[in-house]
Amino acid sequence: MTTVATLPPRAASRPRPAADIATMFRRNLLRAVRYPGLTMFMVGGPLVMLVLFVYVFGGALGAGVAPGVAPGADGRAAYLDFVTPTLLVLTIVGAGQSVAISAAMDAAGGIMARFKTMAISPGSVLSGQVLGTVVQGLLALVLVIGAAFAMGYRPDADALDWLALLGIFVLLGLALAWLCVAMGLNAKSVETASNVPMILLLLPFLGSGFVPVETMPTPVQWFAEHQPFTPIIDTVRGLLSGSVEGSTAALAVGWCLVLGIAGYAWARSLFRRERRV
Repeated sequence: MTTVATLPPRAASRPRPAADIATMFRRNLLRAVRYPGLTMFMVGGPLVMLVLFVYVFGGALGAGVAPGVAPGADGRAAYLDFVTPTLLVLTIVGAGQSVAISAAMDAAGGIMARFKTMAISPGSVLSGQVLGTVVQGLLALVLVIGAAFAMGYRPDADALDWLALLGIFVLLGLALAWLCVAMGLNAKSVETASNVPMILLLLPFLGSGFVPVETMPTPVQWFAEHQPFTPIIDTVRGLLSGSVEGSTAALAVGWCLVLGIAGYAWARSLFRRERRV
């Protein structure tokens, strides 16, 4: 009589959320190495804008954001202080756009459908991408703020302000990454996924990012005061200058939570749904 071997319980194949998230996190970082164009976009865009807005427009715009400052070198220095926080926020937005493209590539290529059939934690597929994006965004921030320092930027933030600033950037990074993952999964193509998050890049221009809100026409000013990026940018600017307002910071955190929860719920819903080709 032939004896049929009995397989042991598949304990090793049970989902392990922490280990699975770590695996997907490494996968996201390896993708950043294999697709350097996405990584360069995160850093290159803010760096180009930093040079452009400070050295080309800063001499004139600085006189408008800092009363009593004369156009020219003093204006450039004043505008460097004003615009650097905005470009740090835009760096985090750029990281979100890259994860939208990555999510769309996985969905269009059938990789996410295959992940669903594997014995891994379902939440790890998206969570690993989000965490990897946050880490990439923070590394890009170091390069951008280093360039600002090289141009003469000198913030007045103390150690506590820098710690609070790190918390804001992590919270913003998580919120935008979840929202952009959802945008990528919802897109019909990779090309569409690269364009949809552009609205997030435009909002700082329609807020307090590049000029004071008070200088805008009344309808635009109303929109600028009630959109999420104005309190977020003002909070970053306040922390770097050492004079943040508590109400503005609370509003910024609130917006990050709203965007993050909405993005998370939307992304998880799309991930569970079968992709229709």
